[in-house]
Amino acid sequence: FYTHCFVKAPSGTLRKALTEVLKSSGVPIDGFYTEEVREGGRRIGFDVVTLSGRRGPLSRVGSGSSTARPEYRVGQYIVDLASFEQLALPVLRNADLGSETRKKVCVIDEIGKMELFSQSFIRVVRQTLTGSGTVILGTIPVPKGKPLGLVEEIRSRKDVKVFNVSNF
Repeated sequence: FYTHCFVKAPSGTLRKALTEVLKSSGVPIDGFYTEEVREGGRRIGFDVVTLSGRRGPLSRVGSGSSTARPEYRVGQYIVDLASFEQLALPVLRNADLGSETRKKVCVIDEIGKMELFSQSFIRVVRQTLTGSGTVILGTIPVPKGKPLGLVEEIRSRKDVKVFNVSNF
């Protein structure tokens, strides 16, 4: 019996479709997703967007180094950890507040390198996975390069079903 579902895929289209189906079926749902930000046809970063419509930067293209605070980078992108945590963590912390009779669905799109800079995010995802009141519908990256600890942990859980989905 699986409690949670994770997808290894470019997931934007799938996430949108599943979210709409669940909402229209009256299933309690919350969560967040990441979305490309483009300027002049060029990707300049990613935003984190909650299902309630709040939005903020997850990362932006950057070149300089700031001495005022630690800099978290993935390739050319500098991760705005404070913005990510301010938007994503409250959604996850409230995920287990569903009713006793009806499980809530929490969308986490995605659990990737940028999000994993946040130790608070890692802790809250683990707590949500072990809580009883929430089903997680999430996305994880296809394995390549160095394994990501939390992603491998999720992949190996007996209560998680991972689907491999290619672009459609």
